[in-house]
Amino acid sequence: MTRRITVPPLPREPGPAAWNALLPEPPAARVLDEKRTADWVVIGAGFAGLAAAKRLSQLRPEDSIVVLEAIRLADGPAGRNSGFMIDLPHDLTSEDYGGAVESDRAQTRANRAAIDFAQAMAEEAELSEEAFSRCGKINGAATEKGHRHNLDYAQHLKSLGEGYGMLDAQAMQDLTGIGYYRSGLFTPGSAMIQPALYIRSLAQALGSNRLTLYENSPVRGLHRQGKDWVVRTDAGQVTAPKVILGVNGLINDFGFYQGRLMHFFTYGSMTRALTDDEVATLGGAANWHLTPADPMGTTVRRTSGTGGHRIVVRNRFSFDPTKEVPPERFDNINRDHDRSFAVRFPAFAGMKMEYRWGGRICLSPNNVGAFGEVEEGLFSACCQNALGTAKGTLLGMAAAELATDNRSDYLDYLRAEPKPTRVPGGPFKSLGATAVIKWNEFRAGREF
Repeated sequence: MTRRITVPPLPREPGPAAWNALLPEPPAARVLDEKRTADWVVIGAGFAGLAAAKRLSQLRPEDSIVVLEAIRLADGPAGRNSGFMIDLPHDLTSEDYGGAVESDRAQTRANRAAIDFAQAMAEEAELSEEAFSRCGKINGAATEKGHRHNLDYAQHLKSLGEGYGMLDAQAMQDLTGIGYYRSGLFTPGSAMIQPALYIRSLAQALGSNRLTLYENSPVRGLHRQGKDWVVRTDAGQVTAPKVILGVNGLINDFGFYQGRLMHFFTYGSMTRALTDDEVATLGGAANWHLTPADPMGTTVRRTSGTGGHRIVVRNRFSFDPTKEVPPERFDNINRDHDRSFAVRFPAFAGMKMEYRWGGRICLSPNNVGAFGEVEEGLFSACCQNALGTAKGTLLGMAAAELATDNRSDYLDYLRAEPKPTRVPGGPFKSLGATAVIKWNEFRAGREF
């Protein structure tokens, strides 16, 4: 019996992809409008898809590879995240991100393999420091409770054998220009990226006579035909023996991992470009990057690259099994962003946010990826557990190795993980998840 998969229309993303909007207009999209064959098809040109395509090109340099992106590069979730490529344990469901020592060590090794791979791609493509910089990050604590979280996390890092640095309130003010933070915990291994610049630059560098990337080419269906997969888009199709799915939570739309993945949105707002006088008033460093000491708190970035000096705040999570956000919820979240911004930057209260957006994230109940060969010749590199930059890269490169019968330590790590467990809660799971999110955001206090 021939296996046929019909893929529903893409969900709508709230707001623009701000990081992409800062960049110059890209060249016209190359759309798949013919029938062709290839050795490989990679579906999705985000972190997982591009990492898979790059690794395939290394492992099988003579093979032809087609990458299909449903929309324009970096307009989807890849261009909507906060740009933190984090090496250390970062479990959003825990109180301080960390877990058990041995599992955290294994996770850190895997994350660093992904960041090493991303760094090698960035160096080969001659990306700027704005696009990719392995500069570390800071956990910012605004309260005594957050400070204790940082101290506890520092002890956990010490047990892992990891280096870190503590920043007091004055050091945080010198860095940020504001007196909001009680302390900071610096860790050196994370990379910071401008997500859209990173994605678009890598995609351009990957293109060759053996690797072709098509945009505005959403997959509508795929089916087995003998030993091959036929991947159908609106205006064309590709036939190939092996396919890698780098579509994160949309793996459910392809019919796999049903009832085992949870679909959330998280949200960001970006100011207009600051004036020279505002930059002088703010003071501090031109670029800094803070994740919150409380996982449900507010992430803050200050950037000074393409588009000028800007401030980004990101907070709020919403559980959305339909993978779409009601407009009234988006409006309420935007007001929350304005409040979070105003308490941190009172001198700029009321400043216009030029861009506001939401981005889809996917979690499994047991914090593992949806990874492996789901049917003969069809491989999943999905479910990034809210760490798309590092986890997506890891899943993509590992899927390429699995599909080519190669091995690595990080592939062994992923293959040893259990499969995603079933989402608990039955018909009331949406109400329960929303209540938990609201309670944890309330508990975050001034960290939010």
